[in-house]
Amino acid sequence: MKVLVTAALAILTSHAAFAEEGSIKIAMNEWTGQNITAKITGAVLEEMGHSVEYVTAGAVPQFAALADGSLHISPEIWTNNVGEIFPKAIETGDIVVIGSLGIEPKEGWFYPPYMEEACPGLPNYDALFSCAQAFASAETFPNGRLITYPADWGTRSKDLVAGLGLPFQPVPGGSEGAMLAEMKSALATEQPLLMMFWEPHWIHATAELNLVEWDASDADCAEPLDQTRGNACGFQRAEVQKVVARDVAEKWPDAFAMLEKLTISNATQNALILEVDQEGKSVEDAVSEWLAENQAVWTSWQN
Repeated sequence: MKVLVTAALAILTSHAAFAEEGSIKIAMNEWTGQNITAKITGAVLEEMGHSVEYVTAGAVPQFAALADGSLHISPEIWTNNVGEIFPKAIETGDIVVIGSLGIEPKEGWFYPPYMEEACPGLPNYDALFSCAQAFASAETFPNGRLITYPADWGTRSKDLVAGLGLPFQPVPGGSEGAMLAEMKSALATEQPLLMMFWEPHWIHATAELNLVEWDASDADCAEPLDQTRGNACGFQRAEVQKVVARDVAEKWPDAFAMLEKLTISNATQNALILEVDQEGKSVEDAVSEWLAENQAVWTSWQN
């Protein structure tokens, strides 16, 4: 009995210590994938006995809150969308980068595998110079047709086509929904398709799409207009990192250790985004089911 009482007191003392430290505040940004990552992070921390609070925070404004300690964790940071505050806060030590989340972000020109028969040199971008007509439509012939991001998302694809002198006509998508509708229609009938898109996204859980490859691709990829054939890097490659406020390791060392091990894959996020964005599940329900089915995965982060 004495052993049981001692153990119970130890648990209560531990939980009291967590309560004294207050809730761990986790940033919730504007996109489904990040919300999934945040909820998985919070659920595991709650399993460890921590109190968790989710705070709506813009992808760029959140860095000021992390730097002043009013936010504690942002588990999914895309390094191509960080603004000016982030690198300064890293340099001063106000924000600590724990490491990679495990997601491998992909952005660029996607095509269905069946297009490799019509354009045998794919996935190398150089093949597009000789087989542009395989991607042509009646409106663009003899040039190929490249569906780009909506006009208000920028002109990177258009600039790259111009910079390389590719025989393609960029055609802006009207919206993400319109692009997806065109993609699904082309895939269903095996029509030509080359489209600027990204991953993680739920479409990758339902369709096989390949990505055009460049001579080199890295975080310091040059502006599209500066690239030349034979020395093209395509599009800047982002990294997806886990970051915390400077005092998290000291206040919650077990939480910090868990975050070091936390890993989310593209396949996991693609599937969960599909459940939320297309199948009508709430983020909470999708995450809860994933946790129930993958206990061995997330419990290994706690050890």
